[in-house]
Amino acid sequence: MDGRHSLELALPGASIGAVAGAMAGGLTLFAGQPTGMAALSALSLAVPLALFGGLYGVLLGHGVFRPGTFGPVGLYWVAAFPVSRLAQESLVGIGLADGVLPFLAYQAMVSLGFAIGFVWLHERIMPYWLIRRAPANPLAKDLLGLYVRHAGMLRARKGARR
Repeated sequence: MDGRHSLELALPGASIGAVAGAMAGGLTLFAGQPTGMAALSALSLAVPLALFGGLYGVLLGHGVFRPGTFGPVGLYWVAAFPVSRLAQESLVGIGLADGVLPFLAYQAMVSLGFAIGFVWLHERIMPYWLIRRAPANPLAKDLLGLYVRHAGMLRARKGARR
């Protein structure tokens, strides 16, 4: 059962990653590339981003990451985003003209912006998902408790400033 419970925690992050990758296909189409190229671009980025996004949810559920923190998550995406982009470029094959290392270095810089957006969305979607899954999933129940404690701590801090 633990495997199914972990997979349930992966769903919000995997969804965010898949949508972000699909948007890359839309941007490729908007840039004037053929439909087939846009579809390949979307799929080849959506799959690794969905996998890494889902893994983030599982790691969050198992206590590797904590709600409300960015530093460790930023480092996670500094590694995961360039790998995802490299997988995409390996299939689409148009962005590696300057070499692999400069490409990866640039993607590592861009990844922090992606990480900010990912965490922002995840922190807004995950609690609602956990509320739905907590009655049947002990991992979701524990993680929901962390989110509730974090929200209480933020509320107390905000009240102390007034």
